[in-house]
Amino acid sequence: MKKIQGAFTAIVTPMLDGKVDEQGLIDLIEFQIAGGIHGLVPCGTTGESATLDFDEHKRVIELTVRTVDGRVPVIAGTGANNTLEAIELTESAKASGADAVLSVVPYYNKPSQEGLYQHFRTIAEAVDIPMVLYNVPGRTVTNMLPATVARLAELPNVIGIKEASGSLNQISEVIRVCPDDFIVLSGDDFTSMPTVLIGGKGVISVTSNVEPRGMADLMEAALAGDLARANEIHYRLFPLMGTMFCYPSPAPAKKALELMGRIRSGEVRLPMTAMDEPSLEKLKAAMTELGLL
Repeated sequence: MKKIQGAFTAIVTPMLDGKVDEQGLIDLIEFQIAGGIHGLVPCGTTGESATLDFDEHKRVIELTVRTVDGRVPVIAGTGANNTLEAIELTESAKASGADAVLSVVPYYNKPSQEGLYQHFRTIAEAVDIPMVLYNVPGRTVTNMLPATVARLAELPNVIGIKEASGSLNQISEVIRVCPDDFIVLSGDDFTSMPTVLIGGKGVISVTSNVEPRGMADLMEAALAGDLARANEIHYRLFPLMGTMFCYPSPAPAKKALELMGRIRSGEVRLPMTAMDEPSLEKLKAAMTELGLL
């Protein structure tokens, strides 16, 4: 398995006239790799997985794997709140050649901790591919507790977690109770540097859609223990990190990429909508400050 460490982009899914813009995705992947990104995550939250149909979802993963062509690891988003659907998406990602899958805590259902354990164990036993768990209670409502993560970490296929609780306390506890080789990735850009400094291995990032080089440099500095450089990059990128969520994501990331000429349209799929004017002005200001506009 390729090394999972550093800055991984939760890549947006470019759209044009209501359909996936395949050439736009290919071009964006090339921009990411040229920018030094350490890996890509198609069909995550930022990739609008919730509004892609199954055929689109599978196609985006297939196209990403084919375009990357082994240059960086691909962790394919294959989570669902229906265990059987998650298995189907995971099987498809494996068939496409993904290096690993990202499987989110089931949303809306509000399962118990035992339900979470059984859900992920069932997927891990059904499909032989490395799995990164994804805890994002701000979206799923349910918070997967460190004790549950530790139980799942005992399963051979469960290799890590994207921890997007935003809590360094919880991230610390996950690192403390899980095996030394268990990969903990920050799920929030603003906690990416501190997560690495307390023992994490990187970030699955929204900001790196727009600034792959900056986020890659940030993670490399933090992983090397170069605190002065990591701090400098963190605070330079911090305003941009905030604007990625000044309006429901991924609208800001997509609009930023459109403004940079990296994708043809910042179009998002309902129920997500384009940014309002005040949010757009905040985004433009942050981008101008970084020299991106």
